[in-house]
Amino acid sequence: MKFSFFLARGFIAFFALSMLACVSWAVTPFQLKDIRVEGLQRVEAGTIFASLPMRVGDTYNDDLGTASIRALFALGLFKDVRLEVAGDVLVVIIEERPTIADVEFVGAKEFDKDVLKKALREVGLSDGRPFDKGLVDRAEQELKRQYISRSLYGAEVETTVTPIERNRVNLVFTMIEGEPARITDIRIIGAKAFSESTLRNLFDLDTGGWLSWYTKSDRYARAKLNADIESLRSYYLTRGYLEFRVDSIQVAISPSKKEIGITINIAEGDRFVVSGVRLEGNYLGKEDEFKSLVTVQPGEAYNANLVTQTTKSFTDYFGNFGYAFARVEARPEIDRVNGRVNLVLQADPLRRVSVRQVVVGGNSRTRDEVIRREFRQFEASWYDAARIKLSRDRVDRLGYFKEVNIETREVPGTPDQVDLVLSVLEKPTGSLSLGANLSSGDGFGVSFGIKQDNAFGSGNSLGIQVNTSRINRTIVLSTTDPYFTADGVSRTFDLYYRTSSPYQDQSYYQLITSGGSMRFGVPFTEVDTVYFGLGLERIEIVPGTNLPNAYMTYANQFGYVSSGVPMTVGWARDRRDSALAPTSGIFQRVTGEMSASGEAQYFRSTYQFQQYYPFTKQFTGALNMDIGVGTTVGDRPFPLFKNFYGGGLGSVRGFEQASLGPRDAATGISLGGTKKFNLNTELLMPFPGAGNDRTLRLYTFVDIGNVYGADESINFADMRVSTGIGISWISPVGPLRLALTKPLRSFDSDRIQTMQFQIGTSF
Repeated sequence: MKFSFFLARGFIAFFALSMLACVSWAVTPFQLKDIRVEGLQRVEAGTIFASLPMRVGDTYNDDLGTASIRALFALGLFKDVRLEVAGDVLVVIIEERPTIADVEFVGAKEFDKDVLKKALREVGLSDGRPFDKGLVDRAEQELKRQYISRSLYGAEVETTVTPIERNRVNLVFTMIEGEPARITDIRIIGAKAFSESTLRNLFDLDTGGWLSWYTKSDRYARAKLNADIESLRSYYLTRGYLEFRVDSIQVAISPSKKEIGITINIAEGDRFVVSGVRLEGNYLGKEDEFKSLVTVQPGEAYNANLVTQTTKSFTDYFGNFGYAFARVEARPEIDRVNGRVNLVLQADPLRRVSVRQVVVGGNSRTRDEVIRREFRQFEASWYDAARIKLSRDRVDRLGYFKEVNIETREVPGTPDQVDLVLSVLEKPTGSLSLGANLSSGDGFGVSFGIKQDNAFGSGNSLGIQVNTSRINRTIVLSTTDPYFTADGVSRTFDLYYRTSSPYQDQSYYQLITSGGSMRFGVPFTEVDTVYFGLGLERIEIVPGTNLPNAYMTYANQFGYVSSGVPMTVGWARDRRDSALAPTSGIFQRVTGEMSASGEAQYFRSTYQFQQYYPFTKQFTGALNMDIGVGTTVGDRPFPLFKNFYGGGLGSVRGFEQASLGPRDAATGISLGGTKKFNLNTELLMPFPGAGNDRTLRLYTFVDIGNVYGADESINFADMRVSTGIGISWISPVGPLRLALTKPLRSFDSDRIQTMQFQIGTSF
């Protein structure tokens, strides 16, 4: 015990003497004559001097030395930093960290390597940066996080660091991805008003099906689950369950990390019916106008979506009068005894403001005037929410920008004025395309196109399109000035050359059409546009095998070459929610074309009507009607090469493309007709196993229609009728549409085609 006591006293004495020695070794402050840096390889000496908290001529002391070491380590570029004093000179001795020369991934199949490199850049690890073991640990965790987002919970990441010349290292991340964890069970506990299966059908996540390899709907992702929970919440809140809540969510992963079970505990609460809607506050003396915006009706179940829609409509309507900061609060007064709720809409318009100026930013290529001419909200005018939204939508519809945002900013010191800041993110507007298309009607064809939608930032478009197929070949040159006039009248020039033949064999006869046109588009409203134009056209009948007698008679009487001066006029209205995969809205188009001079004299007109009905989130009804009529002008018959054709996709499915209507008696070739009528009805639904994916849908249809000659009347008794099922897929290689059909009404001479398809692909 005594030995231990004396030993401890000895250590304490030694430590005290060491501390005194350190104090005695402290540098006496002195004036710096020079600062030298040793050990640099890639880092510039200026980086060192800029980081040091001292300069030549300063008085050096220990505090400055400590601060200098701390500042240099903070750069993250050095493994070691030492300071030595040689007389009046401070020597900074450093050891640089190795630089990362290359980052490589081995075994990565789930992700593209560029995606992984981007993820590592976000944590500070990439080619050319200093190597830091701490960053490697963070990189491994980030890579595992990326795999977890794809339900690969068993993924492992190993890092190999290989030193190479010039103080550099190569990093190799080896991935062992394993099998993804799949959802095997989804439970919703507490559901009473609706069946568990009904609620699960609202989810994009599911327990998998035969198409899960494509949809990946059985792979867990937190973001997807949150979206599904919101769909569940919305389902209840729109059906009267005002006090619905989600109590807890449990996600359980099996020990093998290959199975996931999800349990959602909910409390439905009582169902409430709206007893009345009351307006309180200041409504600018326009209570009746605001009441007309109320979509919540007494006697119906409480619907949170309608309440939100109503408050937004109120806020927007206040904005139409300049009240940009109006507050509208929906306050439910709940009567739990009777299961009723009275909705109180409290409004405070606050202050009226005007727009001082519109600021445009982010357009490095597109000219300001191209954006500003789309604005319907003017500077030095009262703030108008409807015009601002319309302005934003018009700029977005130009197609030149990835993002378009409008922000309202208060003007400091002027509470009755605001500035509108429009920010855009430009995207490439030029395109070079080389592709192929395949259809059961036209066969195989190659397409090539060059187009610039925003040439030189002017908003004008220039383009060339070439398309070939078995029976149709086209080349079109076009240019459009969308603001030929300051009022938004567009002007388009077209030059075209088209050939068509009934068969792929070039020994058969052909029709060659060449010409040009100039068209103008006049916007009468935001959704209505009127078009009119004038063109010159030349049509040549090239004799060949199986030239129909009707064409031969026309050519013998009027010649094999016909010219015309077609004048066109049209009107279009588009209120669809999407042009690619619409689920609601109406589209209408009327066109008229007349040529009163030249050898080809005629008039023909078409009318198209489309309407989409969103029955539910998953089911959409579609109706399409297409009518066309052609007649003679002057004493010449209607030119055969302007006839309408019917049959196939886009007309009456189940019949060969362009096979309906009158035919040549000798050859049996379809001649088309001067009148056409098509009516198509569809019911679109999710493809089995694809969940709510709108890019892959199954549809059933009923088609009715026919084509009639000049001496025939449209007769519903002669119309062909077909039904069937089909697939509509917006695939990664292009849109595909396939139909399996069965004619319900056909005639002996009809050419039946039970399967029809069309696909476009790029390479």
